[in-house]
Amino acid sequence: MAPLHPRHILLGAQAGAFALPVCDHYSGVEARMRKSLALQAEMAEEFGTCVFDVTLDCEDGAPVGGEAEHAALVTELALAAAPEARVAVRVHPVDHPAFDADVATVAARAGHRLAHLMVPKVESVADVQRAADALDAAGARALPLHVLVESPAAVHRAFDIAAHPRVQSISFGLMDFVSAHGGAIPADGMSAAGQFSHPLVLRAKLEIASACHAHGKVPSHCVVTEFKHLDALQQAARKAAHELGYTRMWSIHPDQIRPILAAFAPQASEVHTAAALIERALAADWAPVQFEGRLHDRASYRYFWQVLERAHQTGLPLPDTVQAHFAEPAALRH
Repeated sequence: MAPLHPRHILLGAQAGAFALPVCDHYSGVEARMRKSLALQAEMAEEFGTCVFDVTLDCEDGAPVGGEAEHAALVTELALAAAPEARVAVRVHPVDHPAFDADVATVAARAGHRLAHLMVPKVESVADVQRAADALDAAGARALPLHVLVESPAAVHRAFDIAAHPRVQSISFGLMDFVSAHGGAIPADGMSAAGQFSHPLVLRAKLEIASACHAHGKVPSHCVVTEFKHLDALQQAARKAAHELGYTRMWSIHPDQIRPILAAFAPQASEVHTAAALIERALAADWAPVQFEGRLHDRASYRYFWQVLERAHQTGLPLPDTVQAHFAEPAALRH
């Protein structure tokens, strides 16, 4: 019998159950959606793996009164994407008049091609279940849900939302969250710097990240709207990844993708240390070992394996000793 993959041995319900790209790129205008899919293919060839998702937007991307036509366009783009593309769709909120039609069009026709469906303005587990039921009715029972938490009440329920088995990732909706406070949070709370200093915004981010990690889901950090200020974007991404526990982040401009990848990628020295330790652990059949003057067991193996996972997700070169562990199709890594 073939030995178990390190992922199956080391990762449990609260330790990275899903291996998703660290960047989720949003576009809603037809020309930009097409360019986003083309860029994804180009960068996948460059890095040797798909380093970002493309989420086609039916919520903010659809013109008022043209929701049905936009959903049809998004569906055709998803169906025409390359087989190896990771493409998703954001539909309207569950209480929007266009929600059912969005799901009926997108999920029924292209559900088998989508990586996930994003549902915005989720307020409760009931909203999640409403979306799951709509997907089931459209014949997309296996399609994961990503949800956008955008209000104080939704943040309060983040742990319950994260516990829903259909939810794969929770994103934080910064702009709506700040606006929901009726002016109590200043506009600076939506800026690249202010969103990391205002206590209520910071608390919300930490709650969402903690809820996701408690249930093995992926916390996805909000956008930085100052898309021309890449230094600010880089700093925000590093804070999200290294201080707040986020493992994924939104992009709204192609120029933001590479800085996000760089911020979420481990250092080369970390990758080489992780590869050497995992090789030693594998040789010991995952029993405890001494390595560089320290005792390691499965608890630390798990951390260093996740360093390798993150390196792979961000397109970093992996040492030959562990490269074979990442040779299987991406679908098997979820």
